[in-house]
Amino acid sequence: MTKANIVGAQIRAIRKEKKLTQEQLTARCNLEGFDISRGTLAKIESGVRQVIDIEIRIFSKVLQVNEGELFKN
Repeated sequence: MTKANIVGAQIRAIRKEKKLTQEQLTARCNLEGFDISRGTLAKIESGVRQVIDIEIRIFSKVLQVNEGELFKN
């Protein structure tokens, strides 16, 4: 099965490194205007759901990392 995104695993790794739960990360995303549920985040982290460019920007802002960090593997 082909992954729908290449950033999900890194989003999960950074989230865990920062000791954030999926609920905490989605709450922070919601505060930035990105309406995302925990279930959707789980799909992103597992590579099932695609991620658009503006979502990359929000994840990098909320996780306090450079956008390029999300593309490391």
